[in-house]
Amino acid sequence: MGFDHLKRMRGRNIGFISTRFAGTDGVSLETAKWVDVLEKAGLRCFYLAGELDRPAEKSFLVEEAHFAHPAILEIQKECFGVNVRKPLVTEKIHRVKDKLKEQIYKFVNDFKIDLLIPENVLAIPLNIPLGLAITEFISETGISTIAHHHDFFWERNRFLVNAVWEYLNMSFPPHLPPVRHVVINSSADNQLSLRTGISAAVVPNVMDFDRPSPAIDDYSSDVREALDIGDDELFILQPTRVVKRKGIERAIELVSRLGTKAKLVISHASGDEGDAYEKRLREYSALMNVNTLFVSDIIAERRGKTNDGRKMYTIWDIYPHADLVTYPSTFEGFGNAFLEAVYFRKPIVVNKYSIYATDIRPKGFRTIELEDYVTTDAVRLTKEILKSPEKSREMADHNYKIGRRYYSYSTLEQKLQALLLDCFGM
Repeated sequence: MGFDHLKRMRGRNIGFISTRFAGTDGVSLETAKWVDVLEKAGLRCFYLAGELDRPAEKSFLVEEAHFAHPAILEIQKECFGVNVRKPLVTEKIHRVKDKLKEQIYKFVNDFKIDLLIPENVLAIPLNIPLGLAITEFISETGISTIAHHHDFFWERNRFLVNAVWEYLNMSFPPHLPPVRHVVINSSADNQLSLRTGISAAVVPNVMDFDRPSPAIDDYSSDVREALDIGDDELFILQPTRVVKRKGIERAIELVSRLGTKAKLVISHASGDEGDAYEKRLREYSALMNVNTLFVSDIIAERRGKTNDGRKMYTIWDIYPHADLVTYPSTFEGFGNAFLEAVYFRKPIVVNKYSIYATDIRPKGFRTIELEDYVTTDAVRLTKEILKSPEKSREMADHNYKIGRRYYSYSTLEQKLQALLLDCFGM
């Protein structure tokens, strides 16, 4: 299904708002996919955020929109982990909110925005003033809005003790007539309805399965050499950040129990969550006698050079070289890395986190499953798959077909089509 009968929408201007549109975080990646589909339909997309790597002529930078802006960090410190906030903090929240709202008005007027799409900023309270500003702007203008929620505050323990319940109830997310809500899994839909009475559309994360995955080229041909992975070693990829909920200890234990030469490659850094978990993984790797590589210093959004002259690769340069992908997360909003592994036709070890169990697994994917710990059956099946290129290829091809059926751009087109018709009519 395409957008042929929506030609009257061509030329409409869509305004995306978030704390950042940059790098390889899930929100930025999924936003780019929505933009691909919308622009193919003839709509024009623009961006407001505190950090941007989008085309300058389509971008509107507002520094206070970033979750790492000093004023926002001060507010966060005063509002979470405590039960009471000081009057001065309330004043600061509203002062920053008013400035942000003024900038949203300017963004909408300058780019003649017809529809807003706030990306996760009305779900997770990393920037309270920004959520309040967007909510008030919608109330004051009645602008049509599709609020795209990736994860909610009640899914994160650090937000549950706070001194801003009235703001969370008002804006995370807001219950307003012009707002259509979108979530990425059925559990979020259920919880949103239960907690707020808001109904939502479920739009899963997607990949462009109709376009073949990038193959190894001249630039990426030396990845194994750059990572010092020998021809006689298995290349096992953990394509995630180094954060506790990724359950990377399970991947380390699995590699240890394979009993063969292998290197476990962790692609991304911890980001803003500190280095304590990385230290834990380094110690655990030593205990389990596993050669674990932390290679975020040579993986970037674009190819290039490090400051000391080494080649930098994209994660898509890395995937084709992997023999196996591990994804042993305890919790995910959806699971972008799972879809990427399917897209690159790699066998996958996956922990049965809740969204995988309820939304993804029932589609018929074939994986090596963990039940919150590494089982003997999982080790045995992993060995079988790695020793048999035929079994590995059969599993990967089957998963690709399933992914193409349920998580392709055509799925996203159909979902967005319904939302746009609801917003703009025929």
